[in-house]
Amino acid sequence: MVESLLFIILGAVLIITALLGITRTNPISSSLCLVFAFLSLASLYAMLSSAFVAAIQVLVYAGGILVLIIFVIMIMHLNEKDLVHLKPKYMLMLVTAVIVVAGTLAPCLYVLSRSSFFAAQTLPENFGSAELIGSVLFEHYLFPFEMLSLILLTAIVGVMVISKKKL
Repeated sequence: MVESLLFIILGAVLIITALLGITRTNPISSSLCLVFAFLSLASLYAMLSSAFVAAIQVLVYAGGILVLIIFVIMIMHLNEKDLVHLKPKYMLMLVTAVIVVAGTLAPCLYVLSRSSFFAAQTLPENFGSAELIGSVLFEHYLFPFEMLSLILLTAIVGVMVISKKKL
């Protein structure tokens, strides 16, 4: 019972902070909302018996990627006039879209919860271990892993070029 309640609370925190992260006009407050979203997601991973993924979520995303995002925001030297404020009309559209999506997904989740799809299963002994994840990542998914690092590097270089006034 307590675990279910904690799961619902963490899920709500994740959804609210993610929505706040995309609706804030100040990039620093948006990135701080993103920190809370990442930490609540890491807590959800920990509740799902995946301690390694939770630790990586905190170290890589809440630590490294977010520091990189804040660093890029500070390099861009945004002024108050450069920021586009979210108009109430767009906020109403966003709330309407969230309600429509939630109204669509709620019956689907209800039907799925009645099936055996969400039945509790026993996990293997080495589930979520660093050894198992490392062997799967570097044996089967090495190329996508390296491509992702190149895409992130390209994005960083692109932001640096865009933020420069004169090359």
